[in-house]
Amino acid sequence: MGKNSINISKQTEKKHIEHSCEEGCVWPQILAILVGSLPSMMDGVLFVWTSPFIVKLVEDKVNYDITENEASKLTTIQPAVMVVSCLFLFNISDKLGRKKTLLLMSIPQIISLLLAAFAKNIYVFYVSRGFAGIASSLMWCSLPMYIGEVASPKVRGVWGTTLTSSVFVGQFFVNVIGSYFDAATTSYIFLPVPILFFIFFTFMPESPYFHLMKQNEEAARRSLMFLTRKKNVDDDLIKLKNDVNRQMSESGNWKDLINIRSNRKAVLIAFFLRFSQQFCGTSVLSQYTQFILEKAGGKLNPQVSSILYSGSGLIFNFFAVAFIVDRFKRKILYASSLCCCSLILFVFGTYFYVDKYLPELDLNSISWLPLTAVVSFRFTFSYGGAVIPTLMLGELFSTSIKAKAMMVSLFVFGINLFAVNMIFHLLTSSVGTYAPFFFFASITFVMSILALYLVPETKGKTLEEIQKSFKQKTEG
Repeated sequence: MGKNSINISKQTEKKHIEHSCEEGCVWPQILAILVGSLPSMMDGVLFVWTSPFIVKLVEDKVNYDITENEASKLTTIQPAVMVVSCLFLFNISDKLGRKKTLLLMSIPQIISLLLAAFAKNIYVFYVSRGFAGIASSLMWCSLPMYIGEVASPKVRGVWGTTLTSSVFVGQFFVNVIGSYFDAATTSYIFLPVPILFFIFFTFMPESPYFHLMKQNEEAARRSLMFLTRKKNVDDDLIKLKNDVNRQMSESGNWKDLINIRSNRKAVLIAFFLRFSQQFCGTSVLSQYTQFILEKAGGKLNPQVSSILYSGSGLIFNFFAVAFIVDRFKRKILYASSLCCCSLILFVFGTYFYVDKYLPELDLNSISWLPLTAVVSFRFTFSYGGAVIPTLMLGELFSTSIKAKAMMVSLFVFGINLFAVNMIFHLLTSSVGTYAPFFFFASITFVMSILALYLVPETKGKTLEEIQKSFKQKTEG
């Protein structure tokens, strides 16, 4: 009787699993997102590589002869190259596919790491940063698209933010490892990541949207079967095919980005999201972490402070994804996030202003303030500014125009990154460290108000439902 009970229990459990997967499993979608997000972790590594190494390259006169002015240019090269390369690579995800584009992206990441490992002068480091820019261009024009297309609405709400979470993971690890190792050793430590991604991602499916764009129904069927673990995906395939055909029936040339009102609205929203995200100064705080905290002073050394900063960002982001992002309206999260970031930037600017112009005031009693401010910034940025723009970029655009729209938003993203770093460098050197913080605080406060009117609500909607809501609002 005992054995029969066990067998019956196993058969019941097996039937339950088969039934639940027949209804649709989500773990294959999560797996595809997690593996696909490994490059974004490396993008975080390469983007924030300057945080531990600007100071180290300048101070190490044994292995390098690099000035502070030469090293400061390292932060502008990656976004500049990303802007230029996206002009040539914008359509690559529609031609090769999202999956092949992401696989291709591992090559410039590997080259960037190897160049940084062997570099002995600033120009090789410049080239290394250039390849990092090419990798960023390939990633940002394909990965948000891939995640948006392989994930169902209930998966996309939480796991769609994995891209941003992975960036924070990379930023944390490069700050930790870069604080204790030199540039060459750090590069060798991270080198296996893009290699392992290339190996593992070859087993992941291509987006079913892409297969249907190419009128390959059988490949789309296999992709859906992988992503849902259903044996019969006919209903899903028919619905998805109708959605793609409707979106592809729309004209997809460059003029339609502006001429079609729903596309124009989506592009303006993407512009706003990227502009407001970057002009709150997040890239400056990430790339110049040790430089800023060294200028601010304090009891903790800049290396430990930068680790705490990036580590808190990682923790806060996971907290935000698990408990906040999918429970509140996205426009409310984004607006409140920007507003809080503005207040913290103003506090930061005030501290540096007092330190420069009111030397009679003793700041030793509040030496904890700069680190507290940047950690607080990380928290307020994590639940809105960090995740909402990236998540929504994969949702806003119709299939027919998505690749071109992603290129334009990537172009704006790169321009913003370049501009923010240049503004920080120019204002810091010509006015004072306080100036860029007041500048970013003012812009971010205005953006927080505009967010209430410009950011649409996409939580819980399919990609087709989002497109229909855009058309209804623009035609109504």
